[in-house]
Amino acid sequence: MTAGAAQAVELDRLDDELRSAARPAPELLCKVTERVGTRLSLLRQAGMAARIDRLIEAGAWSDAVFALIELELPAWRVRRLVHEDGEWLCSLSRQPNLPIAFDDPVEASHQVLALAALRAVIEVRRRSSSVPEGMSTVPQVRPTSDQLICCDNFA
Repeated sequence: MTAGAAQAVELDRLDDELRSAARPAPELLCKVTERVGTRLSLLRQAGMAARIDRLIEAGAWSDAVFALIELELPAWRVRRLVHEDGEWLCSLSRQPNLPIAFDDPVEASHQVLALAALRAVIEVRRRSSSVPEGMSTVPQVRPTSDQLICCDNFA
């Protein structure tokens, strides 16, 4: 099994565990940060992850997860949080100021806000691992015809 496939299987297992969890727990959050968090593990080794550790100890799950998002995914922002029909929907986006029609957000849901946000983090990691190295995620625009049109107004 290749490293990418092994990571995909690991992310699927972690997502299934989060989906079936009834509430956040320190062990579950630590498991996610160990498997998904690259920056946090380095900061923990340097003793600089005290804020997130204090939030976990205090049981401030949502604050801890949003601090994790800020640290681990600096290019991503929370686009929206919606609570509907007993479930939270968490959307993360690289371009939160774009209209939703032009954006490509990552969305995840759960009955608990912190777990919905953690599932969104896993989905971001899944998406980033599916893009081959060296390949751009910026869409390429090609001309639709061989004719060029001048749009300048020379009047």
